[in-house]
Amino acid sequence: MSHLPSTRSRISAEASAPDSRCLAILEDRQSIADLMTGWIHRDLAEWDQLRELFHPDGTIEISWFEGLASDFVDGSMRMGESDLHTKHFIGAPVVALNGAKATVETNAVVVGENVRLELGCSTHARFYDQVEKRNGAWKIVKRQGIYDFSYFNFPDGMVEIDRALVKKYPREYASLGYLLEKSGFPVKRVFATKGSNLENTMKANGRAWLAA
Repeated sequence: MSHLPSTRSRISAEASAPDSRCLAILEDRQSIADLMTGWIHRDLAEWDQLRELFHPDGTIEISWFEGLASDFVDGSMRMGESDLHTKHFIGAPVVALNGAKATVETNAVVVGENVRLELGCSTHARFYDQVEKRNGAWKIVKRQGIYDFSYFNFPDGMVEIDRALVKKYPREYASLGYLLEKSGFPVKRVFATKGSNLENTMKANGRAWLAA
């Protein structure tokens, strides 16, 4: 009987180890999900909190901006003072974990309106993120955008659209590109659209980064 307590302790420790690992994974997934929904800080002009979503070397590549996330926040501040107003609806993320790294794909709807032009757009897109846990904190290392489809909104009735300018952009984000350009935030290159080679390459690179 003298060995029974130590045996029970060993069994208890062995049983709790998987539970601890599961709890750690759940905590990691929740932290990553919080990063995704943290995009609300951009809509609320909470710039310091927005910066905290990214590691200092974090980058972002979306329709109107490519570069360091810190510079993106500065650009978003300028956009916030312009005639262009935006709002983002963020879905539940799909997370692939590998230790202290993860890739994340998240549905997002970008709603924009230029009050001067009396013109808006709604764009269905996805964020494709590489995130990393450093010093105990999950933050975004790289954010890229993939565009699925987009359409114009006319909040005060129909207005004239420059159809030639609309055709400058892929259909999947043509209305967004048009509104951005008319608002002084032009899209400078072609971005990934649903099923495109750019999307396939992006995800292949993400998988390679995750596995490394």
